[in-house]
Amino acid sequence: MSNAARVRGGGGAFRHIVAAVSRTAPAPEPEPEPEPFRLLLRVRYCECDAQGIVFNARWGDYADIASGEYVRALLGSVDPAVTGADWRLVKQTTEWRAPARYDDVLDVRVRTLRVGTTSFVLETEYRRHPDGAPLARTETVCVMVDPSGQKRPIPDETRAVLERGAPGVIVDHAAALNRDRSSGRIP
Repeated sequence: MSNAARVRGGGGAFRHIVAAVSRTAPAPEPEPEPEPFRLLLRVRYCECDAQGIVFNARWGDYADIASGEYVRALLGSVDPAVTGADWRLVKQTTEWRAPARYDDVLDVRVRTLRVGTTSFVLETEYRRHPDGAPLARTETVCVMVDPSGQKRPIPDETRAVLERGAPGVIVDHAAALNRDRSSGRIP
């Protein structure tokens, strides 16, 4: 008897286990994550460097613009006097995968990664539109502050909307979704 057959219990027991496993119902497919909040932006000439690609510091600008639109979708405004919520960016990290170039349309996706007692973390993912090629990813940590700038707990209603996010919301600054695909003109 081979070593493999001995490990399997002489062969017969192994076949019975495999047969029993193959008769069980397959595990249900996990539900797909809903589309995150998306902002479509067109790269402008002034955002590119001498290499002809988006200058590294511009990605922080894109994260700021996208998170502002995300907050507007969540709270209806970006004005702390209206929303009752104000925060400060305390850390931002960007990882690049591929460059973006002049006139590319960026599909900037924002979602809340974590909500703590006084801070929250936003993830901003950048893809080229319409092919979806991954370009970069930014993680932004923000701390909730009171009007004097002191750290404070995140209000329950703000926590709830941050945790829910804005799935399926698309803001199209590039007018990329409104074009007649055959002519390139806006209908």
